[in-house]
Amino acid sequence: MGGSGRVTTFFAVVVAILALLVVWDDRSPTPAQATDRIEAGSDAVDSAAERADGRIEPYLRRLAPGERPPQFVLFSFDGAGSHEHWQRFREAAARSEARITGFLSGTYLLTDAEAARYTGPGHRPGQSSIGFGGTPEDVARLVADLNLARDLGHEIGTHYNGHFCAGAAPSGRDWSQAMWADELGSFRGFVESARANLGLRLEQADVRGGRTPCLEGDWAQAFPAMAAAGLRYDTSQVTRGITWPTDVVTPAGTIREYGMPTVTVPALGRKVVLMDYNLWYVLNGARDQPARAAEFAQVTLGAYRAAYESALAGNRAPLVVGNHFNTWSGGGFSQAVEEFMGEVCLRPETVCATYSQVDAFLDLQDPAVVAGWRAMDPTGIT
Repeated sequence: MGGSGRVTTFFAVVVAILALLVVWDDRSPTPAQATDRIEAGSDAVDSAAERADGRIEPYLRRLAPGERPPQFVLFSFDGAGSHEHWQRFREAAARSEARITGFLSGTYLLTDAEAARYTGPGHRPGQSSIGFGGTPEDVARLVADLNLARDLGHEIGTHYNGHFCAGAAPSGRDWSQAMWADELGSFRGFVESARANLGLRLEQADVRGGRTPCLEGDWAQAFPAMAAAGLRYDTSQVTRGITWPTDVVTPAGTIREYGMPTVTVPALGRKVVLMDYNLWYVLNGARDQPARAAEFAQVTLGAYRAAYESALAGNRAPLVVGNHFNTWSGGGFSQAVEEFMGEVCLRPETVCATYSQVDAFLDLQDPAVVAGWRAMDPTGIT
């Protein structure tokens, strides 16, 4: 009984913290770190895609009895609206033979002048907590970035649209199934419009999952709407430690949930959701302190390293690393992600993959074996 109480208290604290957070996508410029450029139509695109394919292909089979799965690492970026960050991380991924996932905010496919085309559930037309896509030139450049990402084998999922969180009610935790369906319908409409008018090469079927703004949602309402819209996975629920994804069955279909892990951060001696904003909030209340960028990068990098080593030696559950395209506090969090990607993705028995690639791997496995993985103790917590 005492253990159950501690777990309940733990999750209550996590939920309380998340309810206070308003996580956004910072689209301000940052210098790209790579010297080589991967441009559309270049030989570098095919070469980078082939190398990344070579990391995952040996594992796209049913594992032999007793064979351990690879250590998957899932790098994902909410908002996915910054040209400079797309450039930076597609090049970092190419150097690391990695695949990444960008969760696109649908309002970024609308120019500022088109804001009235969006009406968020329970909100006024033209209202969005993260704004819109800027000028026609800005939106066209984003479409080019998304197309190039797709050419490189990266995944585009949904981060929904207006990013309404606690404090901008009604937010995701207040929405009914019908409201979630409306929000997903708007996202799909913006994608289809960009396909028809702007040359976006993203099929509706390619959008297989997403992450909710601020990790919010009444899951009894959200999951059925996701499944009815054709989504296959979600990565919004907070889990205690690093765990294997679970399948949530709804009347409309099954959603595979890749939990956002709460891990022990060695430098802080406390448990934090492994997402850049959550780390920033714990470090200094999410205040802008560029002079501390190097310090924040090292704390974050230490958290990533410890989580990876724990999962690798333990349950081998996919490590979900949640991020934003940001320059918060001098860009230390983005620097940590780039360094970590370069450190781990080329290691033996490690694959930095998209969610759909891990889905494909799991679908090939013996269900009894997967059930055994799910029953293993969480890793990343002490």
